[in-house]
Amino acid sequence: MELYKHTVQYYETDKMGIVHHSNYIRWMEEARIDFLDKIGWNYAKLEENGIVSPVVSLNCNYKLPTVFGDVVSIGVNVEEFKGVKLVIGYEMKNEDGIIVCTANSSHCFLDGNGRPIILKKRFLEFAETLEQLAK
Repeated sequence: MELYKHTVQYYETDKMGIVHHSNYIRWMEEARIDFLDKIGWNYAKLEENGIVSPVVSLNCNYKLPTVFGDVVSIGVNVEEFKGVKLVIGYEMKNEDGIIVCTANSSHCFLDGNGRPIILKKRFLEFAETLEQLAK
């Protein structure tokens, strides 16, 4: 699948001229939204079907700094899906192909009233897509 690319903006850097760590989390969300769109389940479609998918945990391992103007390529993959919890993995590389950050985020699925849902029971096609990607 095509990588998501993010060009580092000046406002994302700190006083030292490097990207503030919190921005990597924003890029993960950008890449995750792009990924879901590419697999046919964009956020608009999920929300139209009454599905919300909050982040329940997050882990980032910063390897190298990035700076203004860098282009960061972000690979997204499904690390785990067991019907209730989804774990998305991220690998961020600079233009030289060197890993600058690895991360993952865990998500659950809720209905419009905030109650947990099992995707296989309510949205089998989406669940099957995630299961295939987790292999």
